[in-house]
Amino acid sequence: MSTAGQVIRCKAAVAWEAGKPLSIEEVEVAPPQKHEVRIKILFTALCHTDVYYWECKVLLFDIMNITTFIFCKYCHCFPLTWQGYTPLFPRILGHEASGIVESVGEGVNDLKPGDHVLPIFTGECKECRHCLSEESNNMCELLRINCDRGVMLADGKTRFSINGKPIYHFVGTSTFSQYTVVHVGQVAKISPTAPLDKVCPISCGICTGFGATVNVAKPKKGQTVAVFGLGAVGLAAAEGARVCGASRIIAVDVNPRRFEEAKRFGITEFVNPKDYDKPVQEVIVEMTGGGVDRSVECTGSVQAMISAFECVHDGWGVCVLVGVPKKDDAFKTHPMNLLSERTLKGAFYGNYKPRTDIPMVVDKYLNKELGLDMDKFITHSVPFADINKAFDYMLQGIGLRCMIHLDA
Repeated sequence: MSTAGQVIRCKAAVAWEAGKPLSIEEVEVAPPQKHEVRIKILFTALCHTDVYYWECKVLLFDIMNITTFIFCKYCHCFPLTWQGYTPLFPRILGHEASGIVESVGEGVNDLKPGDHVLPIFTGECKECRHCLSEESNNMCELLRINCDRGVMLADGKTRFSINGKPIYHFVGTSTFSQYTVVHVGQVAKISPTAPLDKVCPISCGICTGFGATVNVAKPKKGQTVAVFGLGAVGLAAAEGARVCGASRIIAVDVNPRRFEEAKRFGITEFVNPKDYDKPVQEVIVEMTGGGVDRSVECTGSVQAMISAFECVHDGWGVCVLVGVPKKDDAFKTHPMNLLSERTLKGAFYGNYKPRTDIPMVVDKYLNKELGLDMDKFITHSVPFADINKAFDYMLQGIGLRCMIHLDA
């Protein structure tokens, strides 16, 4: 029986307050409004960004302006615009997921019930200057990521509620619910043959790192690449370097426990900055006889960003920044490092357009043209009722991605 146009009651993992375990509740999910899609979520994965907004740890306080800013010590998966952040609860988190369209709202013409989709934390309206530009890939003026907004754009209201009490959204996706409502511009339609559990991480972390290397750094076959940070995004960046045919892939991380696992992702050498009494960029320059050809920074540490830039070779070296710095951080390097023809770039979601490019990424994965082994990234799996175990794994630094089965 069709549920289109009706309120759906389902299970959702609700964050009632900061740092407290999520609670599995029965929520009401309203029908999609204009330009919205209601999706049945089958798989979702926990990302560092979910943990950050769940913890809501205040790390910087500006007393003069009575404004609180929060720096994400985990959020290495996508850049954020700096905002005054007010913790928003109760909320349904989650943004890395896959599912099937249940119903669509007015004005949605390119999706229909039954379509297999990936909800994306940022969007593509296909109408603004950025979406129409050939030089800008995913800076949509309407649907650019907004972590503070907890309501839908159509009417400024939530689609989730419990006994009439609104439950707030997160980055427009809220995938820790068996059903969610998303703006059509944040939904990528993918092949119905794609295994939804395998392609789920493509909706966030994998594309962020892999695309930063393949689409932005663009190492040539035989070149050397340094990757700063060995979380899921950094390892995806390493995979990108491997696929491009890099001869040496040097990993930089302060956690030696990550080194052995990283070999599976193409890493050939490891550098722990703590093992040296000089800047790590100098170590890498000496190791490579002048510097690496490409570097990708995936930590958010401004010092790592400077090191990543200063370790690339003069004349042709390219550094790509992916991690997110603190609000008041300043990137400082001598102008001669730029005048020596090194290039510094930034990358957002791997330079992929969510609706235009992600379906093609999935197709290439299915056709084995991408060279990505998604199984390596999915290290744990839990039923929906045990979603808090995924948070435990993340906080303990165990594994990369924990797949959460919402129908289990």
